Amino acid sequence: MRLLGLTLLLACWSDAAQARWLEAASDHFVVYADTRETTLREFADELELYHSAVEKVSGRSVAVPSPSSRITIYVVGDMREIRRLSRDESRFVAGFYMPRASGSLAFVPRITSRGSATDFSQTVLLHEYAHHLLISTGNHAMPRWLSEGAAEFYASAKFNRDGSVLIGTAAMHRAGELFNAAEVSVERLLDDRLYQEGRGRGYDAYYGRAWLLYHFLIFTDARRGQLSSYWAKLTSGTPSLQAGREAFGDLAVLEDELDDYLHGRRINQFQLTDLSGSPITIRPLSAGEAAVMPLRMVSKRGVSREEALELLPKIRAVAASFPDDAAVQAALAEAEFDAGNTAEAIVAADAALAADPTQVNAYVQKGFALFRQAEGSDNAAATYHAAMEPFRALNRLENDHTLPLIYLYRSYRERGEEPSELAIQALERALELAPYDQDLRMMAALQQASDGRLEPARLTLQPVAFAPHGGGRSIAAGRLLTYLADREDGTIIGMDPLMAAMRAPTAAETAIAGADAADTSTED
Repeated sequence: MRLLGLTLLLACWSDAAQARWLEAASDHFVVYADTRETTLREFADELELYHSAVEKVSGRSVAVPSPSSRITIYVVGDMREIRRLSRDESRFVAGFYMPRASGSLAFVPRITSRGSATDFSQTVLLHEYAHHLLISTGNHAMPRWLSEGAAEFYASAKFNRDGSVLIGTAAMHRAGELFNAAEVSVERLLDDRLYQEGRGRGYDAYYGRAWLLYHFLIFTDARRGQLSSYWAKLTSGTPSLQAGREAFGDLAVLEDELDDYLHGRRINQFQLTDLSGSPITIRPLSAGEAAVMPLRMVSKRGVSREEALELLPKIRAVAASFPDDAAVQAALAEAEFDAGNTAEAIVAADAALAADPTQVNAYVQKGFALFRQAEGSDNAAATYHAAMEPFRALNRLENDHTLPLIYLYRSYRERGEEPSELAIQALERALELAPYDQDLRMMAALQQASDGRLEPARLTLQPVAFAPHGGGRSIAAGRLLTYLADREDGTIIGMDPLMAAMRAPTAAETAIAGADAADTSTED
């Protein structure tokens, strides 16, 4: 089924070589779209204004990222293509975001110009960027309701033709669930365990109620300062439900006030002017880049080995037509690597670099391929030193690119040696640059714990353990937190016990599994 979906997706883009693809580059974003230049420029400008607005309202700010750390946004065409790329056939998927240390990605079906109502696909993008910015500027894990409520609050932004931005407008995309779906109480919002235990199979008002509570606490004079108090209690270690009771008082009273707020006749909002934008540079893609773009999007999304083998002949055909286009040859190197063709990936990367020594993706793909070649080498130290050369070159080109920092660390681990102090510092610098990458957090937390820096390890793990959609990675992070809970800071722990703790179910997990088994047995 997945291969069929890929075939259909590529068929939808069969005329892409004729498209006039454009790139819009700004301080925080790179956008690729087949659209009019004026529309793309307005969209890129709105994104930068939104970034500035979120910084101003939240009181948080980040440094301008390294070029490769900007979020890359691909505009793919329509909702069917989004669903195929996301591998989720749900009709509710209107775009998606992938946080990565190597460069975060977002996929949206279309873009709209300023002055029109923000459509749902753009709202999804703004929601995810709010997550990205808040995670990048915070050192503590946010409870799920707060994370989602804040993202919904900012994502309801509206853009005016005079350049001002409205933050805190009504979340009209949540109106249906707020008035018709199963209600989620304040208590269940604050305690995610209670929410999960009482959650039914149907659609509920979780996101809408999270938005409503956040909006209410921001704008209600009688509640002013309570959200900050709640957050301060959380960061000092108070559980969310207890922190809520201490900060907000009687939750039943809060519940009644929240319901009255929902049915109020007017809603407050911030109108922000004099926002700092960014210069927008528009560049038409070359004929080769335009031809390979639909294939490149699929590759960047991530492919299985089978999908890579299906994609490869199509990218090879484009590369044969554009042998001197560095971006096309770099895309070929990525496709060859994904298909398992290590030597061919290196050849394509070298061709890209010969055409353009600044082609970042070529350095990355050559580095990946050389690391794969180094696996199991009889002379690991020399082989991994050589494998680092593309990453060293990339570091000279872009000093704050995260991958040279991460792979310096990995060059020690993968050859079975303890990392040098410089390599550990590089890993932690990478985490500073890309705190939203959960795999990177896990890697850094394991190193911190193995060094005996248990308190920093706990802080690093918390956003992973409490991530709303963390899956197995969140489970592993939770197990590590449990393992570290009773150990004093400064206790040296080897990597092997940490890895074992990450794989072993906790006592709480075992008890829950036993209870579930007993329930099943009773039903039978």
